Amino acid sequence: MRCFTVLGPSQTGKSTLVEKLGSLEGPPRKSVSPYGLGLTEFEFGKEAWCALDTPGSGEALAHAQHALLASDACILCVSPVPEEAVLAAPYLRVIEASGTPCILFVNRMDEPRGRLRDVIAALQDYASHTLLLRQIPIREGDKIVGSCDLISERAWRYREGQTSALIEIPTDVVEREHEARSELLEHLSEFDDWLLEELIEDREPPSDAIFAISSRVLRENKIIPVLVGAASHSNGIMRLMKALRHEAPPVEALRERLAEGSKANALAGVSFHAYHRQNVGKTVLVRALGDGLKQGALLGGARLGPVQDPGNGKPSAAGVVESGTVFATVKSDHLPVPALLTTDAALAAPEWTAPPTPMLERILVPASERDETKLSETLAKLAETDRGLKASQEEGTGAQLICVQGPVHLRDICKTLSEVFHVDVTDRPPNPVYRETISKSSDVHYRHRKQTGGAGQFADVKLSVHPNSRGDGFSFAETVKGGAVPRNFIPAVEAGAREAMEKGPLGLPVIDVGVMLTDGQHHSVDSSEFAFRAAGKMGVRDALAQASAVLMQPIFRVDIHIPSIYSGSLVPIVSSFKGQVLGFDRDESAKGWDIFRALIPGAVLDELARSLRSATQGIGYFSKAFDHFEELYGKEADAIVTAHGSRAEH
Repeated sequence: MRCFTVLGPSQTGKSTLVEKLGSLEGPPRKSVSPYGLGLTEFEFGKEAWCALDTPGSGEALAHAQHALLASDACILCVSPVPEEAVLAAPYLRVIEASGTPCILFVNRMDEPRGRLRDVIAALQDYASHTLLLRQIPIREGDKIVGSCDLISERAWRYREGQTSALIEIPTDVVEREHEARSELLEHLSEFDDWLLEELIEDREPPSDAIFAISSRVLRENKIIPVLVGAASHSNGIMRLMKALRHEAPPVEALRERLAEGSKANALAGVSFHAYHRQNVGKTVLVRALGDGLKQGALLGGARLGPVQDPGNGKPSAAGVVESGTVFATVKSDHLPVPALLTTDAALAAPEWTAPPTPMLERILVPASERDETKLSETLAKLAETDRGLKASQEEGTGAQLICVQGPVHLRDICKTLSEVFHVDVTDRPPNPVYRETISKSSDVHYRHRKQTGGAGQFADVKLSVHPNSRGDGFSFAETVKGGAVPRNFIPAVEAGAREAMEKGPLGLPVIDVGVMLTDGQHHSVDSSEFAFRAAGKMGVRDALAQASAVLMQPIFRVDIHIPSIYSGSLVPIVSSFKGQVLGFDRDESAKGWDIFRALIPGAVLDELARSLRSATQGIGYFSKAFDHFEELYGKEADAIVTAHGSRAEH
């Protein structure tokens, strides 16, 4: 079986394209996973094929990345509108990072809204590979009625719902065809000395030789050929499928690409997609990279569970899976996704399969106590099959915190929790992490005394609190002389002081404060560690109340990854959130992308994510790291203290 992925932005006609490709020589077999990955199996040219149709949402980019892990080649489906080229930038980025041979298909050519050359030029801004036009459209007025192949120099007229008809190259197209063909040959000659010599000697190379060179450079991932058509009318579909058949590399090349050298021979398969089904459990999609896999065989370091047809979930008819076949397996929970699988181990997938950092944080609130006990375990299971999901616990409350790719991803997670695991949840934003500190020093004399019958409690301490430098945290020291506070009770005073830092005058945890024990008294009978701990705690609390408490807000350093055309628009966005622009650099790992750096208050990160999605058409994303706390004053601080300080009281 040969396997390819179709990926690209939403509304470019990917699913229609897959349907038409699969129907060229008979009805295909189709299925869709709960995460939206379509799998279409069909026959073409007496070969078995599998097309992986990935969701077009930017929030589902991880599923496209993982599908590439199992693909011999891919088709990038794009719009014919030059202004929409930027929407393909994330896909070009992951395709080039993966090293997957790619054919770019400009779809919907029946509704052109720009010149094809402008579309290619706009896309080239985001591709390190040369985008090499293999066809040019034939127009009658504003309508595209066919295409001309630049290698065979044959023209085809589109016919609605049928294969195209061979025609003579129209006279008004000849000059444009010669110009485009010369450009094609010039680019191909960069990868073939024979062709370069032929062109230098002004000899016309035969079409068969050019096809062979074109096939080789695609398999070697040197260029990205560009074909055109309109899938909804079956235009250009046969030519695209033939290009895949004759030029896409075999499964052996995939094995070499994933693990170079001697390790390649050890690879038995790749796991690339997984999901949970009610009453079934975890289902893993695997592509075999060697012969002989079957139920009970060693794969990934343990025995493989039942092998199923990925479309209908029935046991595999063949029993033994051949190299290249895509299959499903259940009761194989030991298989991580995605992973490179040998018989003895599951190896980590390449770095390029890592999804964008999830930007949206939400607290999941279970509907009942029963759901609460199941939620954490269930989310851990989901995170195993969805690398775009991160699950943890909220600091302070212990509530279940998840980080997801966006609102659609969040909705899908909640739906899966309800329908598959019967765990009903609602969601809310997490509580912002605020702190408080003091702005001046304060001294206090505190005496702890209790007499309730029997041994009493007595501890007398003199304490001084002072602000520490930002980031220095809590410190404790003592200058007690003459044994006024016995040495064995001083650690108890420090422990009490630390307890006092858990909640200050504003009702929030206290940071960057130093405590000095200067003097005190003790009683030979009634003094104890407990008494001095209580004195330390209450004394420091009194001192903090007199030391002018100040609200502290968290500041995060964010690295925003965006196509370069959006960099300028981020300056006013960051400024509107009272952030500080640090600058931006070219992203060395992806052509046409920048990394925009800024310092942003933690409370507005959720709004930043929404604004970033809006400003970049859903393409931009950011990673964050805590940088420091800084003071916050005025009405905004008062409102936060009222809302979050009072909440801390409970």
